[in-house]
Amino acid sequence: MTPPFQDIGNRLRAYRLGHGLSAAAIAEKLGISRAAVYRIEAGEVVKVETVARLAKVIGTSTASLLGVAVEYYSNAPSYFERMRQLEAESQQVVAHFEPVSYLLTTTAYTAHLRTMLIESLPPALAKNRRAAAEIDRLVSVLEHRKSLMHSRRFNIVSLITVSEIERFLQLGLIGRFDLPAREWERRRAAARDEIANVARLMREEPIGVQIGLVEDTMPNITFQLFRGESRTVLATSPFRLGEQPNVRVGIATVTAAEEAVTLYERMVADLWKRALKGSAGAALLENILERNRGARGRRR
Repeated sequence: MTPPFQDIGNRLRAYRLGHGLSAAAIAEKLGISRAAVYRIEAGEVVKVETVARLAKVIGTSTASLLGVAVEYYSNAPSYFERMRQLEAESQQVVAHFEPVSYLLTTTAYTAHLRTMLIESLPPALAKNRRAAAEIDRLVSVLEHRKSLMHSRRFNIVSLITVSEIERFLQLGLIGRFDLPAREWERRRAAARDEIANVARLMREEPIGVQIGLVEDTMPNITFQLFRGESRTVLATSPFRLGEQPNVRVGIATVTAAEEAVTLYERMVADLWKRALKGSAGAALLENILERNRGARGRRR
């Protein structure tokens, strides 16, 4: 079967951007023109031998770049760029992120996220320019994803865990624990704003957004099902964009394998059936918020 060359081009772009490599850098390593790299990314027919050389340059396998089985991403910017590509092709996206999907956050969240990501860097990397540049690449991809959602208006179904919301509100938008008390309270207030926004979305039920509150314990990994006209693609990830974020350690995967997709579809159907939705879910979130505010007042 002829490989879908547009998919190969998309994967190449995701890996390249995630590693901060320019098309010129890839071209130099392969001994081809920069224009040729762009043509491959645009979906031009490419020889398997060239794919193998590309895979070696960007640090992945030929099978992963071809999409023969499972795509593996050890780099968060690469993974989120791949997600952006899949979202651009999808009619509906089912997402489970903790504590909430970035696509459903407020406009203020991006700045908070960048601060948390910088705070979460190990001390040895705190002033590392390369680490800071990777965070900037990641935030740029995430902003592009949110912009795409608002422009294309694909449907998003978001599953959120009640226990993770409780944790999120208790900790606030932090990347580390050694913050001054006043700053920590400001971060908790920002977390409350985010959950209040989710409650508002659940109560108003805008077109294209469905949210379900899950009271079960959910998997430690996040997942998404990208539902398109001709196929559904599954992505799983250890990367976390909430409090104490993780975008440095772990391996994300992307696959269209029938068995994996079917098992996740069954799990999602069961969770959605039992989840709290609409005004019932909004009321629960509002109660949690009120209880959290009361706890803050007693501590003061």
